[in-house]
Amino acid sequence: MPIANQTLDEILDLAAAHFKVPREKLSPDEDFFKALGIDSLQTLDLLTKLENHFRVELPDYELQGVSDFRTLAGKIQARL
Repeated sequence: MPIANQTLDEILDLAAAHFKVPREKLSPDEDFFKALGIDSLQTLDLLTKLENHFRVELPDYELQGVSDFRTLAGKIQARL
């Protein structure tokens, strides 16, 4: 499995577990606000969890306009 896909899988797994959403309901290109039914505050919570999991720091300016899992995985992957 390519590393980027592995990162994406881990993000989907973590998001599903954190927000108690069935993993199979989440797709890579889906808007995570809609998919998870979360607001911006909950998104920050998720991002903190992802930063800790991957041991990266995601600057706010890099996340402007990011709303799908695949793009988020790319941003994290670029920092690994």
